[in-house]
Amino acid sequence: MPELPEVETVMRGMQIALQDRTIVQTIIHRHDLRWQIPADFSTQVTGSRILGFYRRGKYILIRLSCGQSIVLHLGMSGRVVLDSPTPPQRHEHVVFVTDDGKRCGYIDPRRFGMLDLVPTLEENSYRAFADMGPEPLGNGFSAQTLIDASKGRRTPIKPFLLDQHVVAGLGNIYVCEALFRAAIAPTMPACALTPRKANALVRAIRSVLQDAIAAGGSSLKDYVRPEGGLGYFQHAWQVYGKKNQPCPKCPGAPACPGVQHMTQAGRTTFFCPQHQKTGKIGASGTERA
Repeated sequence: MPELPEVETVMRGMQIALQDRTIVQTIIHRHDLRWQIPADFSTQVTGSRILGFYRRGKYILIRLSCGQSIVLHLGMSGRVVLDSPTPPQRHEHVVFVTDDGKRCGYIDPRRFGMLDLVPTLEENSYRAFADMGPEPLGNGFSAQTLIDASKGRRTPIKPFLLDQHVVAGLGNIYVCEALFRAAIAPTMPACALTPRKANALVRAIRSVLQDAIAAGGSSLKDYVRPEGGLGYFQHAWQVYGKKNQPCPKCPGAPACPGVQHMTQAGRTTFFCPQHQKTGKIGASGTERA
């Protein structure tokens, strides 16, 4: 599934191409995606000018002059194609045509993505956002917010960070990479976060996301940029997908078995057990030296 950097890359590509353009035609080939596209979707958005774009977690919001915002989620296999060809590509479910002749198509073979409408002034109360955690690149995300959210939580730190109520937009790839950068074991209970570790983790999360966005995201099986190019951050992965390869932090160390993997909450975790060590947890749930 595209994660925050991929969604941010798609949004920026759309913004460059579509900002301030007017939607002159909306073509819906099928309404039954993950959620049903509203029956009046085409009527509502056609004729509106695109005022701006905003990302919330893994969702893209397209703000329109009619007072509505299009809510777009790519799901597992969804992608946006700018200047998509006519006739439509296979699995192209929705097409927007703008006043300068651009054709923006939404393609989703598995139909796990969605398009919806919400009044722009009510975005924060939209069903997917009401209980969503802070943006990891925003001012509302800090070591203290992580510590507050982790109190009493003995769930391992890896699935804890994947909880969208804790922090918005983080996915499996970038949590693996951030925990590696912060030298924190993915099995460490969330309640064991100390201020030192929380600060290191916040810095690691921000840096890995910023690096990935700068590289255009990680191109997996279904993801490409909206203009058709590929992201390159997969070439900078340090642990994700590196099973049994040498750890880049301790190459050749006798005690290091290399990058290992395990399953946590149904997701594959990649980590180095030598580099990512955890402290012992006392009866109070705090870290001991």
